[in-house]
Amino acid sequence: RVCVLGAMSAPLGGDRLALDITAEARTRLEVTTAAATIALRGSTTDPATYDVRLTVGDDASLHWLPQPLISAHGSTLHQTYRVELAGSARLLLREEQLLGRSAEPPGRLTTRLTVRRDGRPILDQHTDLGAGAPAWDGPAVLGGHRTTGQLLLIAPDLHAPPEPVLLGDPLRGHGVLTPLADSAALLATAVAPTLAQLRRLLDAALAQVPHAGTSP
Repeated sequence: RVCVLGAMSAPLGGDRLALDITAEARTRLEVTTAAATIALRGSTTDPATYDVRLTVGDDASLHWLPQPLISAHGSTLHQTYRVELAGSARLLLREEQLLGRSAEPPGRLTTRLTVRRDGRPILDQHTDLGAGAPAWDGPAVLGGHRTTGQLLLIAPDLHAPPEPVLLGDPLRGHGVLTPLADSAALLATAVAPTLAQLRRLLDAALAQVPHAGTSP
């Protein structure tokens, strides 16, 4: 089953948004969005929050493939993903972020991704980007690029590369595909000047994994 969520010119400052999506046992579900999500300045300086909870049951598959999140000037957004997987579950999760619209500085964007498989934590990741974040556009973080994203692939029969795989180059965007401590999980992280270049890097990372596929 494919589910398409509507586009959002939100969240605005002070908004509290949440999604709770479950792929029950032995189901196949793909979720995407009709257009990009834009974090905007609201009538209040309070931050907006966007909380996503994904649950995948036994022998189920969930592909979470939304369009990019754009952090517009003056916005503040705290986004969280909480993922709970059964031991035999499969997950393909992609997230892409654009720091600022054309010719504007970004807002403030913080994200946290936590993933548990069969009750055990396998990933807990936090980022802080944009206006006021320390060194976010320096060489140790985005290196002057305006887009960043990641792709997380988890499957019980995953054939992971034994070592990290470097992708791209510093000028046109680069990334790395890294095996996690859980042998069923791979994480690709990339930065690039444009969203199109970022997507190509994430697609190249997925192509490194035999039989990964993109169909639920």
